Amino acid sequence: MAQVLTPQRGHWYKRSDLDTIFEVVALDDDEGTIEVQYFGGEIEEFDINSWQLLELSQAAPPEDWSGALEVDDYTLGDELELAPGSLDDVLNIIDSNDY
Repeated sequence: MAQVLTPQRGHWYKRSDLDTIFEVVALDDDEGTIEVQYFGGEIEEFDINSWQLLELSQAAPPEDWSGALEVDDYTLGDELELAPGSLDDVLNIIDSNDY
């Protein structure tokens, strides 16, 4: 049996069965659920038992991490250089209420 990876928000993983990568976007310890978002934008939720059955490996984030967010350059305008560097940076800004 493969080693079970501990889900960590902001980390990317590859599912061997689907040959695709996803990011953990939320963990709910009270409910025991892990919410993931695939690069294409699809959201899926796993309970901890289902997570442990997945054949996962760690993955590097895609170069264009904003693909699933559908962020256009014109949306950011002149503040493009101030844009967060990763989706994890965006989640941290939201968590700290600095938006």
